[in-house]
Amino acid sequence: MFIYRFFESGYRLLALLFLLLTSALTLAADSECASSDGYRFICGPRNAEDMVIVPDTKWVIASSLAPGAAIYLIDSQTKKWTGLYPADQPRVQQDMEVFAACPGAPDPASFVTHGLNMRPGQKGHSTLYVVGHGGREAIEVYDVDANSERPVLTWKGCVMLPEGMSANSVASFNDGSLVTTVPLFSGKTIGDAMAGEATGAIFKWSPGDAVFSLIEGTQLPYANGIEVSADGREIYVVSAGLFTVTVYSNSNPARQLRTTLPMAFVPDNLHMGSDGKLITAGMLADYPPCGSFRDQEVFDLEKIASCPRPFVAKAINPLLTESRDLARGPANGYFSNATMALQVGDEVWIGTFAGDRIAYWPLQQNR
Repeated sequence: MFIYRFFESGYRLLALLFLLLTSALTLAADSECASSDGYRFICGPRNAEDMVIVPDTKWVIASSLAPGAAIYLIDSQTKKWTGLYPADQPRVQQDMEVFAACPGAPDPASFVTHGLNMRPGQKGHSTLYVVGHGGREAIEVYDVDANSERPVLTWKGCVMLPEGMSANSVASFNDGSLVTTVPLFSGKTIGDAMAGEATGAIFKWSPGDAVFSLIEGTQLPYANGIEVSADGREIYVVSAGLFTVTVYSNSNPARQLRTTLPMAFVPDNLHMGSDGKLITAGMLADYPPCGSFRDQEVFDLEKIASCPRPFVAKAINPLLTESRDLARGPANGYFSNATMALQVGDEVWIGTFAGDRIAYWPLQQNR
């Protein structure tokens, strides 16, 4: 979510901020990974901002907005996790036919990951798209081979963002085209977005293009999570500044088809669930002990992130006419800064942009 702006000022600050927030949100550094206020935890993964399921498996892949972590692999049954990429020997096999404009694999030493998208393939293979920060701003592309005991990741290429742009989330079409969100153009601030100013937009890339290009007419206050319909006709995008989900026509993106009313929480990442519903989650916008996001004229990330807030996870039908809560969680000293929700069997997993664990709830437990 908002933490990505700190990439512009260097990774020492990001690392220091992570340590600060971990201390602030954990009651004791050596605390056990026990349930708390209805939360259950998978402890250890740092800043697991987004997650996706490897199709037809028990495995969950998580990103990490923390230097030196990159991509995690989690067994949804045992709740055990490990580093998946870059790991000890990252696999690299660049597809020069599709990604010839990519300058090579990312530097493992500086690689930081953000939004994720999984496109199912054939014969146990899928394609994973990763918003990458670090030495460069790009969407990194991986083959996911699920034919072995555990998935194997092979880097295949990348698509670069225009100079000066940082992406947040990514979604893919059947033909290999991609859309990504840039929340803040150069010179724009989160305060501008919270004031309702259009600060970012959707960018698109198709095979054969060198880089992403702006889709005119899609400017929004802090364009955040993004998803596309199964038939590729519609693009769904979150505006974290307006607390809404907006739908655009893929054939005529300048035309807004429909939008939700403002939500009571700050919607962040957006994914299509297995039932065809759009799933989003985020922190409660107005919470007196921590203040209101709507009053953030000068956005203070450390202040926001170090004050635990309740979260809401919601499923919305693509027509935006109906929604239901998947889970609600109270403010908790061990976990906050919710960014996304993922239905994993009969559980709802919650990611965070600043924390040392993933939270999960029974699907039927709505609070």
